[in-house]
Amino acid sequence: MLKIRLQQTLISKDLAPHRALAKSIVDEMGIDAFDLAAALIYLCHDSSQIPAEEKNNNNQTPIDCSHPELKMVRYRLDVGSQNQITLETIKNLLVNESGVDKNNIRNITIQGQYTLLDLPDNMPQDIFLHLKTVEINQHKLDIKRVKPGNTKRRGKNRSRRARQRHSKIVHGPSDQVNGG
Repeated sequence: MLKIRLQQTLISKDLAPHRALAKSIVDEMGIDAFDLAAALIYLCHDSSQIPAEEKNNNNQTPIDCSHPELKMVRYRLDVGSQNQITLETIKNLLVNESGVDKNNIRNITIQGQYTLLDLPDNMPQDIFLHLKTVEINQHKLDIKRVKPGNTKRRGKNRSRRARQRHSKIVHGPSDQVNGG
């Protein structure tokens, strides 16, 4: 039943926006398209309804989608969406400039003025220093290692500080009303 519904959808629907979203998810999460498909089927389809022959289809060889467990380090790049960069341009640049495997560039988060990503821990110092000077769209990457646990939320602190400032305001003599 699932296969029939999938075939009908593939034939009769415009899936271009869905394909773009799927590609974006695959790129951002650094996962395989088969893993994405499996997770979506799991989320949208009751697994108890999948027939046994579909669960244990021996005609296909299992696909090993596991990544060897690498120790990853979080990095910050001083380029972001304001610099007209994309996931692909960042990945291609890092592959070309550092030789890192494209599959080992993970958890990319592009913000307005910066980008966060995970790279393998074993980056040589000379490559790290080189990446500080590399430019993308005329902006230096200026790569920096993010310290673990550096996940401060500035917005909450700002509002708390504002409340503290307002509560500490001392009214001076000019604020008092004279009786006569």
